[in-house]
Amino acid sequence: MSHPDGDRVTAARTLLFVPGNRPDRFDKAASSGTDLVVIDLEDAVAPDDKDSARGNASTWPALGTRAVVRINPPGTPWFEADLAQAAAHGCPVMVPKAEDAYVLAEIAGRVAGRCPLIPLVETALGIERAHEVCSVPGVVRVAFGNVDLAVQLGVAPDDHVALTHARSRLVLASAAAGIRPPVDGVTTAVRDAGALDADIAHARRLGFTGKLCIHPAQVRPAADGFAPTADELRWARSVLGVGDSVTVVGGQMVDRPVFERARGVLARAEEVREPAE
Repeated sequence: MSHPDGDRVTAARTLLFVPGNRPDRFDKAASSGTDLVVIDLEDAVAPDDKDSARGNASTWPALGTRAVVRINPPGTPWFEADLAQAAAHGCPVMVPKAEDAYVLAEIAGRVAGRCPLIPLVETALGIERAHEVCSVPGVVRVAFGNVDLAVQLGVAPDDHVALTHARSRLVLASAAAGIRPPVDGVTTAVRDAGALDADIAHARRLGFTGKLCIHPAQVRPAADGFAPTADELRWARSVLGVGDSVTVVGGQMVDRPVFERARGVLARAEEVREPAE
C-alpha cells in the first residue's frame, strides 16, 4: 500500500478515541503511546458542538500524520463538511454505521485516494454485508462497533458469546477481501483491568489484531495483548529454522501453511510504529 497513513492504519494495534470538542486532550492522547488517535466528531460530540469540534480537529498539527477522524454518518447535517475537512488534510477516515458498499465506494471516490477508509461496522446489516464492505476499494481495515450493535441486538456489549458470530464474520470477511484483520471494539469498563484483558484475549483468539480504546490506561495493555508473545516468537523462529520442507517440530507436523503462519508472526513483531511524541 502506497499511502503512508494506510500503512499506519494497517499496522496499528491501538486506536484511542478523543472527543473533538476537547482539544485539550488531543496532545495527551497522542502522548499515551497509542498508534493512532481517533478524533471523534460523531457520538462523543453534541449537535451544538459539531462545527467547533471539526474546527478543533482541523487545527491540530497531528491531524495529517498520527490521527484518524471519525466523521458523522452520511445523511447527517455534518457529513459533507466532515468529509471535506478530512480530504483536505489527507487523513484516514472512520466511517460510522458502515453497511452499504455503494455509499463507501462513493466516499472513496470523493476522497480520491487521499484518505484511507476504516468502516466502523456496528449494525446487523453491516455484519450481514461484511464482505461487501471490506471489498470496497479504498477500505484498508474495518473496525467493530460492539456497543451500537449490542443495542440493536438487545444484548450486553461485553457479552463474548452473544457477539462472537459478528466478530468472526468481520475476521472472515477481511481475510476474504484481502485486507488486514479488523480492529476490535471498545471495553466500556475503563477501570476494570480484568475485563480489558479478557476482551483482548477473546478478540485475539478470533483473529483481531488491534483494539479501539476509550481511555489512555487501556493503550499499553492492548498494545501488549495484540503483540506476538515470547513463546509465539520462539515457535515461529524454530519453525522457520528447519527450512521449507515438510517436517516435524516439537511433535507437530510443519508444512506450507504452518510456515506462512510463522512468517506472519514474525512480520507482526517487526512492524514499525512511530513512537509517541
